[in-house]
Amino acid sequence: MGDDGVLLETARLRLRRLTMDDVDDLVELDSDPEVMRFLTNGRPTPADTVRTEQLPRLLARYERHPGLGRWAALDRRTGEFLGWLALDPSDDGSEGELGYRLRRAAWGRGLATEGSRALVRHAFDVVGVRRVWAETMAVNDRSRAVMARAGLRHVRTFHLTFDDPIPGTEHGEVEYELRREDWPGVRQEWDAALRAR
Repeated sequence: MGDDGVLLETARLRLRRLTMDDVDDLVELDSDPEVMRFLTNGRPTPADTVRTEQLPRLLARYERHPGLGRWAALDRRTGEFLGWLALDPSDDGSEGELGYRLRRAAWGRGLATEGSRALVRHAFDVVGVRRVWAETMAVNDRSRAVMARAGLRHVRTFHLTFDDPIPGTEHGEVEYELRREDWPGVRQEWDAALRAR
């Protein structure tokens, strides 16, 4: 990682460490009801929660688990904040939970898939995790499609009990994963697809 906090770049994205200067962008991201639809039923995250709880917790992870964490996703050409992508570490750092949250204006352009694939490659080839996994509501078809395009496979559907369930909760949650032993085959598929272009 460079001194500028940049973890990696793709054709269209630059992923860099979050900083306290990102508070306003993160609050704005979480204030869009559509962005938060499958997370909080559209309710925004309070600015004070982002500033005093979420962001300090995320920043502390960078030193504990180098190469893992949550990364600001910037437009590589303009530098515009588009949202974030994550490989949130397990307690021992042997696994990374893939995540993504992008502004609505960035949806439908393949950016979540592009960033997720880059993070999956980074997780196995650089960090050396044993597993990358992700979870979402079963009804969140767009997120499930990103997980599948990032090489993860559906492993289970499960049901949780919530005090304040949101629409679709009754269909359960899904977990996807990619294990280290399966990574070489996925990498070969991606590399072959790139060569065929």
